[in-house]
Amino acid sequence: MSAEFEVIRTTSIAADPARVHALVDDFHEWTAWSPWEDVDPDLSRTYSGPDSGAGARYAWAGNRKAGEGSMEITASTPERIDIELAFLKPFKATNHVDLTFTPTATGTDVVWRMTGEHKGLAKLVFRFMSMDKMVGPDFEKGLRQLKTAAESGA
Repeated sequence: MSAEFEVIRTTSIAADPARVHALVDDFHEWTAWSPWEDVDPDLSRTYSGPDSGAGARYAWAGNRKAGEGSMEITASTPERIDIELAFLKPFKATNHVDLTFTPTATGTDVVWRMTGEHKGLAKLVFRFMSMDKMVGPDFEKGLRQLKTAAESGA
């Protein structure tokens, strides 16, 4: 069994691609739509680097469910944002995340993808659990909330 995984979810948003892109490209905006914002009300957040785009960094530390980790935007174009996602707790892992934005006649199609490889203890644990079933619902929730934020202009 392969230790590699891929989680993909998509949505259509009735908003200009630039508006949707801006909500993802600035980690300060993630509080409006991230599916993990309600996991820990006392979550500690640290922002560094530029406010948005390549080099922007976000780190968090929270309760057991929220864990601890960081994200860095490694590339940003109007069509795509690439993010390196590093978890420290509850287990160590580094995954690649990308969000793509495709203009449509009614707004923007968004694809949220995460890829990675399970190593060490995680490799054993995820032999019995599906990363898609574990993270996919979070991506679906996040995309619903991104849609709401972008369409409301909030």
